[in-house]
Amino acid sequence: MHKLFFSLLFTGATVGLSGTALAQRNVSLGLKAGASLSNLVGKDAKPYKDIVGFQAGGFANIGFTKLFAFQPEIIYSRKGAKLETPDLTTRLDYVDVPLAFHANAGGLFFEAGPQVGFLVSAKDKIGNATVDVKDFYNAVDFGYLFGLGYQRKTGPGIGLRYNGGFTNVREATTVGSTKYQEQRRNSVFQLYATFSFQGR
Repeated sequence: MHKLFFSLLFTGATVGLSGTALAQRNVSLGLKAGASLSNLVGKDAKPYKDIVGFQAGGFANIGFTKLFAFQPEIIYSRKGAKLETPDLTTRLDYVDVPLAFHANAGGLFFEAGPQVGFLVSAKDKIGNATVDVKDFYNAVDFGYLFGLGYQRKTGPGIGLRYNGGFTNVREATTVGSTKYQEQRRNSVFQLYATFSFQGR
């Protein structure tokens, strides 16, 4: 799975970068920020509820034609979920690197692509106490994205995106000779605003 995912990431980055020279006059840079609704999904995540998070970062939009573009991003994103009994909230902060491929229709776009996230912080809040639990979580999160929105080469824009995880967020634990992997993956809806300006 990891080899396949890295192959997809490498292919996407190569396609995007190789097209940059051909699209130098059709490159825009931008900033984005917004709110998110995140949860954990999987057979071991049924008791969890949504929490509100955020994301903020930057992107480069590389247009190949009027219809298609490649948009790599670097995003700081807060994810997680909560339990009502016990009173537990898990907050997971990542630096995400989405590789989004856009299909454009005027200013409207549809997007899809792979994403890799690097864990920065993992904390459990139990009542009024906060515990660092980063050592129990995987350092890298592989996933995918799809969404839609409105974005021009310059000026403001808006978008709605879904991020899903391929990999479980927690590391496997070993008890005696038995290895146990909790089935919990990130699931995030993001609503965000963008501002683009001409790069070249």
